[in-house]
Amino acid sequence: MTTCSEDLRWRGLVHQVTDGAVLDALDGEPLTFYVGFDPTADSLGIGNLLQLCLVRRLQEAGHRPLLVAGGGTGTIGDPGGKPDERSVLPPDRLAANLAGIAGQLARFADFGAGALLLDNGEWLRPLRLLDFLRDVGKLVTVNTMMARDSVRARLDAREHGISYAEFSYMLLQAYDFLHLFDAHGCALQIGGSDQWGNIVTGIDLIRRVRDAPAYGLTTPLVLREDGSKFGKSERGNLWLDRARTSPYQLFQAFLRVDDAVVDTYLRYFTWLDRDTIEDLDRATGERPEQRAAQRALAREVVGLVHGPPEAAAAERAAAALFSADLADLDEPTLLEVLAEAPSSTVARAELAGGGVSLVEALAGAGLTPSRSAARTAVAQGGAYVNNRRQLGADARLTSADLLHDRYIVLRRGKRDHHLLRAEP
Repeated sequence: MTTCSEDLRWRGLVHQVTDGAVLDALDGEPLTFYVGFDPTADSLGIGNLLQLCLVRRLQEAGHRPLLVAGGGTGTIGDPGGKPDERSVLPPDRLAANLAGIAGQLARFADFGAGALLLDNGEWLRPLRLLDFLRDVGKLVTVNTMMARDSVRARLDAREHGISYAEFSYMLLQAYDFLHLFDAHGCALQIGGSDQWGNIVTGIDLIRRVRDAPAYGLTTPLVLREDGSKFGKSERGNLWLDRARTSPYQLFQAFLRVDDAVVDTYLRYFTWLDRDTIEDLDRATGERPEQRAAQRALAREVVGLVHGPPEAAAAERAAAALFSADLADLDEPTLLEVLAEAPSSTVARAELAGGGVSLVEALAGAGLTPSRSAARTAVAQGGAYVNNRRQLGADARLTSADLLHDRYIVLRRGKRDHHLLRAEP
């Protein structure tokens, strides 16, 4: 039977540990661990998903998670990974963000089995400044803080620098660890590799103040195919909130991932077993055009974030884009599936009268460069109306072709779509 630490290593989830003993501890008696999430938005993103998966894996192994929403530290902002000072969130926005991510955290941790959701504002806001500087500030040297990657990177960016508030962030996070150690017996902090300096500072504080061991474990950062980081302020980020990124959009994003990263993502984000993942990895090498690994990844991620029924619906919608089942999609899903396709309008009166020539429609939509090319496409079986092949060059579009009494989907070949909207 595979141990917890063996599974984490095989999945590539162990980037750094402060002490090798933590891996032995994960295979032993239950321990309490924590991970923090700053409420910089009202939804978590794919960059947070790896930590959420690790929370679930560790709880399944018998360990107790503490999920800390940064109602206190969120008013300051972690300087790590950003060249600019983070914006200060007003209290009402911060509260809304906390409420938004709380529901998402609940999908990954079992709060009925010992997990706790905590807000560090509850113990940070009552702190008195002079007491904090005396009890915490005097134990951490400026030399040590300036050596941390997150601070050094900001200092090197001379145009921006770093404020005293953000410079103090690691002291607040270190105090979080000390508080959780005292209040809940928490001995382990997990986080992304960009949190290493903050985690080490907390461990050192516990050692100095309580003369007791504590541990840290970091995971790799989740990177895109081009090596850039998924971040909540990054363009094109994928969100865990369906209102920001729909299940279909999430499915499509993972369906399109590059062969170079799909095996890594399967290990990170799915509960598929080792044999299944290795089979999918071989399939990618032998039959990459089938994208079996990407389909499995997309299905598992959407099921993890939104539930298996949503994953099945997203997969059906993706398949419908190239099948006669397009007519079975409800209107919102139809529009979502074709969101990236070009569109144009057609007069409803023309459709209700003699209809619109298919050849004219294909050329007018830009699916073919000319009417003669449109006739050739039809003759060769490469023209479709609502994903149904058209074989007659004299075919016409009529009101009977409207989906939801408003749309007609034209397609040429395998992938070129155009959405016609009937207008008064």
